[in-house]
Amino acid sequence: MHLLIPYAASHAEGCRATLAALRLPNLQKLLPRLGAQTPDAGDELSWSPPHERALAAASGLTAADGQIPWAALQAQKHPELADLQGAWAFVTLCHWQASMHEVTMRQMPIRDLSATESDTFLHAMQPFFAEDGITLYADEPGRWLAHGEVFRGLPTASPDRVLGRNLAPWMPTAAQAVGLIRLVSEMQMLLYTHPINDARERRKVSPVNAIWFSGTGALPDNRSGAASVQPTVVPTLRAAALQDDWAGWASAWQTLDATQIKQLLEAQTHGQVVQLTLCGERHAQSWFHQPPSLKQKFRQLFSAPSIQSKLEPL
Repeated sequence: MHLLIPYAASHAEGCRATLAALRLPNLQKLLPRLGAQTPDAGDELSWSPPHERALAAASGLTAADGQIPWAALQAQKHPELADLQGAWAFVTLCHWQASMHEVTMRQMPIRDLSATESDTFLHAMQPFFAEDGITLYADEPGRWLAHGEVFRGLPTASPDRVLGRNLAPWMPTAAQAVGLIRLVSEMQMLLYTHPINDARERRKVSPVNAIWFSGTGALPDNRSGAASVQPTVVPTLRAAALQDDWAGWASAWQTLDATQIKQLLEAQTHGQVVQLTLCGERHAQSWFHQPPSLKQKFRQLFSAPSIQSKLEPL
């Protein structure tokens, strides 16, 4: 049993203030019973956030920053695409908000977007992509799979890095991305006058006004090293963290502690092999079941470290 928890902490000032009063009794009991593994250290400007790096490692994917081939992995789940070799990317419909000084990613994926609307946008955009040697395939409403060699070795930023943020530092900068940046501009012009957006504005919902590339790369020829037990990714802290809602984040953490963390603690108590991976904006840290040493037994009884000391470094 392996839980992987994104957004377990943040370096944001509001999170640090909230951590001081956060009480997670089951996590407090669990961590001293597990052995800490070598942390995956990074920084908040990496293209791939820590939880994606941890999930990639568990899936046997070794890739450079911003080049975890999530789209190629997703393509394998479509029987009609599984035999297509080469590089892939996700193309996600989104809403950008422009101000005098910056452009911010406000919504991705787009809410209230039907499969019919998504397919209509895809068919309208496909000829533009084809001119650059890229083929689009439907994946889910508002997100498509793009197949083309331009995505091989191209770093792109995870959607979780850009939501709510100024997009300037996160735009692809590799030389091969020049055509993709042009495509982004062309799609913005196409979307600006599209009838679906007229209908969305009448419904008072955000128009689709941009696209985002992510999950770029090709699957390795010989993938190995996948964990025997794949982690369960726990998404419950994500929304509050991305919205800087630290009171809501603390409440979600307490609910998580009382449910899935409690279950992990009970499993460990009954001798099951368990693992916990906590991810912040910079680092990921895993703890793994192992027979307790005398030192660990002493810590469990008398001097277990505070939860704050475990979460703050993330």
